[in-house]
Parts: sequence; C-alpha cells; structure tokens
Amino acid sequence: MKLRRVIRPPGLIARLLILALLLILSGCTALAGPPRPDPLIVSAAANLTPAFTELGARFEAETGVPVTFNFGSSGKLTQQIEEGAPVDLFAAANVNYIDELAAQGLVLPDTRALYALGRLTLWTPADSELQLERIRDLARPEVRQIAMANADHAPYGSAAREALENAGVWEEVQPKLIFGENVAQTLQLAETGGVDAALMALSLSLISDGRWTLLPDDLYTPLEQELAVIAGAQHEEEARRFAAFVNSPEARPIMRKYGFTLPGEEFSP
Repeated sequence: MKLRRVIRPPGLIARLLILALLLILSGCTALAGPPRPDPLIVSAAANLTPAFTELGARFEAETGVPVTFNFGSSGKLTQQIEEGAPVDLFAAANVNYIDELAAQGLVLPDTRALYALGRLTLWTPADSELQLERIRDLARPEVRQIAMANADHAPYGSAAREALENAGVWEEVQPKLIFGENVAQTLQLAETGGVDAALMALSLSLISDGRWTLLPDDLYTPLEQELAVIAGAQHEEEARRFAAFVNSPEARPIMRKYGFTLPGEEFSP
C-alpha cells in the first residue's frame, strides 16, 4: 500500500502565533519610519569645514535632507568632478575653479553664486615665544619652519605664495616651507608638526589653538569663493535648495562667525 503524507492546515494556536509574529514585524517597520532620503553630496573647499559642517546640520534639521561633505583642496575637488565623481554641488575657495568647470559645461550656469570672500592669516602656536606681526617677519632666522597649503591646487596656498612674493620674501622663506595638501591639513601640520608659523585661512585660525593676525588684503588677489550645482547632479533640486540656503539670511550669521566676508559687505579688521 502506498502511503500518502497528509499536510494539515495549522491549528488555531499556530495561526495565532503566526499572526502575532506578523503584527510584531509590521510594528517594527512602522517604528522605523519612512526610508531616509539619499544624501546630498557636496564637495567643498577645506577652509569651509567648520562653517559647512554647521550649515549642513541646520539644513538637514529644516529640510530632512542629509548632506554628505567631501572637503579638500579646490583643485583636487575640481579634478574629481572632471573625472565624473558623483557630486551634486561644488563650493570652491576660488572662482577660477568654477570657471574651469563652466568652460567644460560641467556646472549649471544659473546656479553660480558668490557666497564668501576668504581671508589669510599669519598664524603662530599659542606657546610660541616668537612675536610675528608682519609677513616679512617670516624671513627672520629664528623662524625655521613655515606651513602653508600647496599652491598648485589649494587657493589659500596660492594666496600665501602671492603674499610672500608681494612682500619680497618668497626666495628667503622657500627653504623653510612645508606643505599641506589643503589648508585644513596645513592647520594639522601647524598644530602637531612643530612649525614656527603658518599661513592660514581665517576660518580655520578662529577654531585653532594658536595666535594669529590678519594679513593685509592688498598682499594677495581676493579669494572670491563661488559655488555651483554640477550638471547632471543626481539631486539637483536639493542641491539648488542648499545653494540658496548658504546665501540665506539664516546662514549668513554662521558664515560671519567663521570669519567670512559675505557678498555685499566690506572687509572688516
């Protein structure tokens, strides 16, 4: 005789257990809430690190759109965009890099906007006995090591070199120079590398442990910082919203707090 296996439907207790499990799972899903939106990808100049980190948190709190930042030298970030990196918005430390991308059709022209003017400082460690008040002081023999950003791809490095040249001390100080890839890395070198001085962005000097003095604005070409939405951005609408937010009345006090001069304002000492 051929035996047949009889599959019986689950009993009442089993059905109740299954139903309870389904309710638990559905409750977990409800508690988890709606899926988190994809982050907005913003490439930003290294000198913006403290200001944009604060702005990003404020923007997410108000809009629910998370922001992921890629901080670095404007030259390196420009190269990444040219090579197809998935970037939605680029905030450069010098308008020249936005010009370079625009010439290749890589930014949306109507989104270009000046958002800040940057400033350069002469920085010394807090415990230094050196009294450096002018850029020419860097040529003094007791100043042995000076940190600055790489002038080849960091706007604040380019401004630092221009300031040294205009002060007439570039040749004298060249042997003393050590370079960071960007101005944020320069601050790390300055605070941990035992240097005697650094040429630094004001925005980073303000959050450092060192002493600093502003360099005269006529020593270097104004650091006009511009942003633009990248052509073909995956999150164009959100990028436009963030670009507008950076220049909004709410964001401007945050930018001022980190030493930036804003469009339409005069430099202040």
